[in-house]
Amino acid sequence: MGGHAKNVIFLTCDAFGVLPPIARLTPGQTMYHFISGYTAKVAGTEMGIIDPVPTFSACFGEAFLPLHPAIYAEQLAEKLTRFDAKAWLINTGWSGGKFGVGHRMSLKITRAIIDAVHEGGLENVEWEQFPHFKFEIPKTCPGIPSEILNPRNTWSDKAAYDKTLDKLAASFAKNFKKYADGANEQTKAGGPFEE
Repeated sequence: MGGHAKNVIFLTCDAFGVLPPIARLTPGQTMYHFISGYTAKVAGTEMGIIDPVPTFSACFGEAFLPLHPAIYAEQLAEKLTRFDAKAWLINTGWSGGKFGVGHRMSLKITRAIIDAVHEGGLENVEWEQFPHFKFEIPKTCPGIPSEILNPRNTWSDKAAYDKTLDKLAASFAKNFKKYADGANEQTKAGGPFEE
């Protein structure tokens, strides 16, 4: 047997271009984002889609869940704690603007981020808190241009970035309302907040 995972990676495709390429999650954030199961629909993958549309699937597989998603999220957090594992949110979506304006995160960058996670390349770097979502993002990452690690830096129109981030955070909060009754306080605190 291979033992227990030391890193759990949630992949998301943020077509709005506002989430960072990598974020380190606390146990509460891990549960919140696992329950949320966020990605985005984009033109070319869904009929009738012109602009990105946020979509959520609890535990990244809602159709297959017989129990409340919070039960699975709490089990995941317990195992992460017991086996001293970390959870990460990795965005394979857009940078520099939303779909149609920015560009897709390159596979080379995504691979370098995943390599850094698995090889311990993020163990001794500085971190900063990401607005609204409260998770931490690295200021540097081996093999990655540091300016892309905070997505706001990649947008020429900072006001448009801020407005888009606000809108996405509100979408998360709206989606989570349907699960809040079964979620513990730590999970609820792991979500975005109003700035």
